[in-house]
Amino acid sequence: MRLLVVEDSTELAEALADGLRGLGFAVDVAGTFAEGDYKATITEYDVIVLDLNLPDGDGVELCRQLREGGSRAAILMLTARDRVADRVRGLDSGADDYVVKPFALEELTARIRALLRRAAEQRRPRIKLGNLEVCPATFTAAWAGEPLRLTAREFAVLEYLALRSPEVVSADELLEHVCDEYANPFSNTIRVHVANLRRKLGEAAGDRLVIDTLVGRGYRLWAQDQSR
Repeated sequence: MRLLVVEDSTELAEALADGLRGLGFAVDVAGTFAEGDYKATITEYDVIVLDLNLPDGDGVELCRQLREGGSRAAILMLTARDRVADRVRGLDSGADDYVVKPFALEELTARIRALLRRAAEQRRPRIKLGNLEVCPATFTAAWAGEPLRLTAREFAVLEYLALRSPEVVSADELLEHVCDEYANPFSNTIRVHVANLRRKLGEAAGDRLVIDTLVGRGYRLWAQDQSR
């Protein structure tokens, strides 16, 4: 899952990003209204953590602008303002949740996961390919009812390949959806995650679930009972 943290305090923004990355999220950071607007416009984020006090504009206005522009990201307001009127204003602008500073990372993470579950239930139903079942709402996957032990990034790759199956997905497209802006497009990150998935899926499903590599094009996930 890819997140954007829009926060003018560099120290807080980096602390949040580091903490969330440690939990398996891909996280980008913006320090101003303009930068947040630009990144949220060119990238389809799952969640945007948005501070209300930005040096060049109001976070509420940015939230409203993103909604008017068609953004479907879940938006979590992050602010020191704790008056009811401020919370109502933020929620009325299109925000999905509201957290008041100071806060614990555990609480923020729980709120983010709740927003992701809600979005998954609304937009991404349970995916079934043969005996493979991927549940975006709970971030779990199973083969023939047996849970697959995957890292957060491995699950993100599997979810995206399953969602697009049996289409071919390029490495660049996978990189954009499961990694943050600091990922090196020339690295072997995606290849490593796919190799790990192949090993784990092979141990669980044998040759009944395959990730093909199509040279120069990308990867394709298919189950034995699917047409190739």
